Amino acid sequence: MSVKNSESINLTNLNSPTKSVHSAESGGGGGDSEDYDPHLHRNRPNPTTNFETLVHLTKGSLGTGILAMPEAFNHAGYLSGFISTFLLGALCTYCLHVLVQAQYVLCKRMRIPMLTYPESMKIALNNGPNWCKKFANASPLIVDVFLITYQLGICCVYVMFAAENIKKVCDPYTPQPYSIVIYCTILLIPLILINSIRNLKLLAPFSSFANVVTFVGLAITLYYILSDFPDLSARHAVGPIGSYALYFGTTLFALEAVGVIISLENNMATPKSFGGCFGVLNIGMGLITAMYAVFGILGYIKYGAEAKGSVTLNLPQDEYLAQSVMAMFAVAIYISYGLQAYVPVYILWTTYLEKYLENSNRKVLWEYGLRVLTVIVTYIFAVTIPRIGLFISLVGCLCLSTLGLAFPAIIEMCTYWPNNLGRFNYILIKDILLIIAGIIGFFVGTYTSIYAIVQSFSVPELSEVTPSPSPDI
Repeated sequence: MSVKNSESINLTNLNSPTKSVHSAESGGGGGDSEDYDPHLHRNRPNPTTNFETLVHLTKGSLGTGILAMPEAFNHAGYLSGFISTFLLGALCTYCLHVLVQAQYVLCKRMRIPMLTYPESMKIALNNGPNWCKKFANASPLIVDVFLITYQLGICCVYVMFAAENIKKVCDPYTPQPYSIVIYCTILLIPLILINSIRNLKLLAPFSSFANVVTFVGLAITLYYILSDFPDLSARHAVGPIGSYALYFGTTLFALEAVGVIISLENNMATPKSFGGCFGVLNIGMGLITAMYAVFGILGYIKYGAEAKGSVTLNLPQDEYLAQSVMAMFAVAIYISYGLQAYVPVYILWTTYLEKYLENSNRKVLWEYGLRVLTVIVTYIFAVTIPRIGLFISLVGCLCLSTLGLAFPAIIEMCTYWPNNLGRFNYILIKDILLIIAGIIGFFVGTYTSIYAIVQSFSVPELSEVTPSPSPDI
């Protein structure tokens, strides 16, 4: 199973220098060119059809995020959470449209077939107001930092998720319950081994198996949720405003997949079918949002405040069927770890490290060292902050408020600067509001998540707690 990725996604689109960008920046571009269509100049060896792209988008978004939605609804309330999920889904989808369209305009202007996210930011800032141009050269590094942090955060969630589910399965059969640190440590060597696979094609069959296991696990989990369903009056419709930021971070983590979206659109045989009212993006995100909203509200009504960071942890620990679900998800997450860890390793290696080791006869050894270090870093964070739900919220607020909301708005604003901002400069006004929303989500959400994580350690007997937010939230 993969939360934000799929085995068929060409990850080189995420962060690989486009050679023609440099010539374009130095004068090879010119103004908007009506006779140049970037979509017609893309040379993809194995382009995907519309249906294949839709399947990959759906598969790539189903994972630990959907299992965390019942707990997210506990922070927001069933009514507020249900409505907010659709609103946030629409906002995320719109921002993805903004990013893809702005990239198309930049490609058309520069007469190049495609751009990566960091490249788009740099070129857009160079086209924007004078004060933006000062940050253009540093912007690819900033985008990379958030992308790497986000992917490493996903890997940390994976380690915690797999360890928690294995612990739930094993505890009934051990003389005494072992700590979560023990299970994370047991996973360390297997995770290093799977992250040592350099060719993603070798993981493809396992990833397909993981996707099948995921859907089976979700179906069984839904069976448990719907059995002996409680009365709706036992749950609150609207949650406390102070904990809403935790809902926001978790839902953003679950819904947003900006790096994968760009890769999917770049790899389509008919990229013009990606946008539009009934395009692949709207259909895919609509289905995903509906699934998350339904799973979240049903899971919350079932378990209420007892909902865990992964709803599988709420299943009966002494039943074989429930234990099989936990084991299935643990296996699926383990397989997907290699896919998720591939992204930060790829960015760090190809963009920042490989060029210094071109003449080294230990180049491969250094790459394996980076892969091992990546696993160790995610392991350390997992054992340091073993709070799945709160960590998911932290990653969502910290990275996706910027990557999914603020950065696309900045790119669009600078792309159309200064004479194409629409009537009454509505594009400028709209983008400023999106940037403000991203900044607020970043600071308030990150603070609330960190505060909740710190406070949760004051109740060590609970693996997941929902502390009262500080008065100034």
